[in-house]
Amino acid sequence: MLQTVMEYGARLDSEPGFKTREVRWLVKIDEQGKLLGVLPIGDGKRGQMQPRCPDMHNMNAGGRSHFLVESAQYTVLHFKKDEKPKTINDSKIRHAYFSEMLRKASDDIPLLLPLAKSLLDEKWVTNVREALAEKKAKPADYVDWQIGEVHPRTDAEVQMWWRNWRNTDKKGKKADSDSDQPKRASRKAKGSTLMRCFLTGSRALPLPRHRPINGLPGANGKINSFGDPLISFDKAAFCSYGLKASANAAIEAVAAQKYVDGLNDLIRNHSRKLANALVVHWFKEQISLDDDPLAWLDGLESDAQTEAAAQSKARALLDAIRLGQRSDLGNNRYYAMTLSGASGRVMVRDWMEGGFEELVRNVEAWFSDLQIVTRDGDGLARDPKFNAVCLGLVRNDPKKSVGENLKQMPAPTAASLWKTAVAYQPIPRPLMAQALARFRADLVDKDQPAFNHARLGLIKAYFVRLTPGGDSTVTACLNPDHPDPAYHCGRLLAVLSNLQRAALGDVGAGVVQRYYAAASQTPGLTLGRLVSNARNHLAKLDGGLSVWFEDKIADAMCRLGDRIPPILDLEGQGLFALGYYQQLADMRTEARAKGKKTDTETTTAGAI
Repeated sequence: MLQTVMEYGARLDSEPGFKTREVRWLVKIDEQGKLLGVLPIGDGKRGQMQPRCPDMHNMNAGGRSHFLVESAQYTVLHFKKDEKPKTINDSKIRHAYFSEMLRKASDDIPLLLPLAKSLLDEKWVTNVREALAEKKAKPADYVDWQIGEVHPRTDAEVQMWWRNWRNTDKKGKKADSDSDQPKRASRKAKGSTLMRCFLTGSRALPLPRHRPINGLPGANGKINSFGDPLISFDKAAFCSYGLKASANAAIEAVAAQKYVDGLNDLIRNHSRKLANALVVHWFKEQISLDDDPLAWLDGLESDAQTEAAAQSKARALLDAIRLGQRSDLGNNRYYAMTLSGASGRVMVRDWMEGGFEELVRNVEAWFSDLQIVTRDGDGLARDPKFNAVCLGLVRNDPKKSVGENLKQMPAPTAASLWKTAVAYQPIPRPLMAQALARFRADLVDKDQPAFNHARLGLIKAYFVRLTPGGDSTVTACLNPDHPDPAYHCGRLLAVLSNLQRAALGDVGAGVVQRYYAAASQTPGLTLGRLVSNARNHLAKLDGGLSVWFEDKIADAMCRLGDRIPPILDLEGQGLFALGYYQQLADMRTEARAKGKKTDTETTTAGAI
């Protein structure tokens, strides 16, 4: 797993001592140090990721700052209005360090001389600070520089100077960390013994402390601004053979830099939020977003494309691969990790990899298995986004955002459902039970939609995948020939419910609200009484409408015969829910069609 992540990191411009940072501001000066302007970088919401930013080691000691590319707070002393005196004093120390580092570099590199001299001019620093404040820059925003037409960050001579200075400083200081993470105690590995690197297999000095992984949500859904390490040891039980910190999983500095940079890039650019976890994915050979099956799964295209084509796009791409029209994709492979933060550590919740064609096939099967008729019977519901399926398992508060509602779902549950979709696995039984519980609860909750397509689709998919090779009796629309009596018990309740509404109108708590839970668990004790009471409702209807409902009841009863089960298990309750929902949709379709012919049948459509 880490080997693959390291290989992805090798695609990036990764090297110890350098880091890709989100830079929001560019300060432009001429060759004499005159300020030309302060320009925003990025799209207004996020900065621009800039590679080759010098990354200072041992940031906990001596009031250090990063070289060349640093925050506005340390470069020009840009603070919040109510900043604490202690923070201001500390920032002044780091600002002095930042200026001194540039002065040292300018002794060897004339390019940096205008910037180094300007930082010693208090009026010049004030002008930059005021320009940043006018543009509403934050103190923590990173600032880059342009001197004339040159960006010093990308200059080869500047980078070489930084390498040499860093190597000399690390040897002299014996610094033990490449982390820029403050307020964390550093630990030194005992001795300097060469060890076998877990990633490269070569003998090298292990890096005692690895840089943090940034951007992962914790158990509360919040992101730790300092990041979390993937490899670390801080308990005595883990410090075998006297090895501390990360020496228990020996990885050399270059390899560690690549896997950390790789994961951070994936989290920022190729991640999908799943409740309180993130899924990152990539491919052995890079592909376009249009060809990315996991993008279809998440509904990353426009809503119009998602509604129309997720499943059809998968089928079309499968056909193209099999016919040799997309040979560039046939031998490709995908990789996916599910990650979350947990008590200052990175939790790897799942790892998946496989062939590209297999992935497309599994995604196509996911949408096919979730297909369900719409609640009004007007065709099939659109292909649901993955988050919509997750929302089908929790209470959906309309006053909250999708993200806030999804916080109810534990990270392991979301990870399990994701793997079910990507790896074509059976729907876990607990998830089907959860979907059923929410279905029953929403039937009696006036604040919830009557039916959730994604939730019903998941219940259907459970039965499709319950049988190896699929279950042909479980269809997207009504199947009057279904062999299981539990399905027809649900159909019967749907007919009785609409019969009551046609006869009495809206009575508040009707048949469904009062009897659904009992009928879906003990139909033998409930349905008989409801059928007997149906005679009173039939008597209140006009002849044509009464006959129409009698035929529906007779059809369901005929399928049941004398097989009304006394008790239904979880699978039976799932089939009951499907039969109930699909019968309602079918009746709405039929009533709408008949409503065009007679006034009596129009009443039927309105009642349903």
